[in-house]
Amino acid sequence: MIHEQPTAYVNARLLDPDSGLDGPGALFVKEGVVADFGPKLFADGVPDGIATVDCGGHCLAPGLIDMHVHFREPGHEHKETIATGGLSAAAGGVTSVACMPNTKPVIDDMALVEFVQRRARDAKGVKVYPFGAVTKGLEGRQLTEMGMLAEAGAVGFSDDGLPVADSQVMRRALSYARAFGLIVSQHAEDLSLTSCGCMAEGEVSTRLGLPGIPDESEIVVVERDIRLVELTGGRYHVAHISTAGAVDAVRRAKRAGLPVTCEVAPHHFALTEHDVGDYRTFAKMAPPLRSEANRKAMVDGLKDGTIDAIASDHAPHDQESKRVPMERAANGIVGLETMLPLSLELYHGGHLSLREVLRRLTSAPADLLGIDAGRLRRGGPADLVLFDLDAPWRIDRGEFRSKSSNTPFDGRPVQGRVLRTVVDGRAVFAAADRS
Repeated sequence: MIHEQPTAYVNARLLDPDSGLDGPGALFVKEGVVADFGPKLFADGVPDGIATVDCGGHCLAPGLIDMHVHFREPGHEHKETIATGGLSAAAGGVTSVACMPNTKPVIDDMALVEFVQRRARDAKGVKVYPFGAVTKGLEGRQLTEMGMLAEAGAVGFSDDGLPVADSQVMRRALSYARAFGLIVSQHAEDLSLTSCGCMAEGEVSTRLGLPGIPDESEIVVVERDIRLVELTGGRYHVAHISTAGAVDAVRRAKRAGLPVTCEVAPHHFALTEHDVGDYRTFAKMAPPLRSEANRKAMVDGLKDGTIDAIASDHAPHDQESKRVPMERAANGIVGLETMLPLSLELYHGGHLSLREVLRRLTSAPADLLGIDAGRLRRGGPADLVLFDLDAPWRIDRGEFRSKSSNTPFDGRPVQGRVLRTVVDGRAVFAAADRS
């Protein structure tokens, strides 16, 4: 393996949410790993033969981990590819992603897991960890060969995009996944309650004359699944949680000592149903944007530790999939390049400490996925993000590196911008690359 020149990152604010490190110092990268770091490192200057990056006092932290992305390859490469998705991730300070299996064909056998891994290696960008499907073809009936998928490198199982509706199938999935110590991530949605709904049920949907989706479509699935966790002991994870009732259910499960976890996407703590506005299809997603009370519940769930991680649910779509009537528009938004600044709103708004925000973007998702990442550790992979905590800017979808630009955040003022992203010691993004 060819490594870049040893590099010293000096004049940095070192941040490691796992250990609580937060202070000035330097970090040394050699042969793709963190060789050393600390407040006194290079106090007498950087020796010859070592490249130097002056961090300008900005934050140097473990690279972000996004445990829920859709890279669309194979099958929908016109929306995103593993290579372009990786560029988007790098621009957002993300060094590792877990991609969902709802591709075409579905990632439901070893060959597809290996295909994704090979394409990621060829791209030479961020690290990509595939989820395997829970059921063959996402049809909700026959379980995949979970053991073989795990052996091939799957970091978890999900039918994301569709729920595992059959209780017996979900029971078996939790039981089998337990044998491999991997999570089953559920897209919690009762489709019989969702029906043809295209936004949250309530005053706004009534005013717009659009069919609504009740909160209960998520809550009843989460509550059923927690009962199945009690029965099986399997590790259960709620993807993109969005309702106060579901957060309460997870909170109770955690208090009971059950292996239940969840993630939230930034749009569910940064937006509400009112942001759908006048039929803004770029704000259509599943689960939908919900009420202000639900939004506040997401913030509260992050504050008290009920919500374990923040994940983008990056779901790229082309213009033709979005610029259609609301009922026919595809669900989802891009999110990799906006995840950090939107998450930092929790810090700037006084809701969470910077350590707590970063923990939910680094070590917490790493632990859920069981990957060696998300921490500053001597001898650990040099996956890093350098960011300006306070830099003000406006989100501009025209700057996105993703193939798609379907975002409801275009023009939103934010604080906090990625300056540099490093994977195994290699700079895969630098702010100057935006030009």
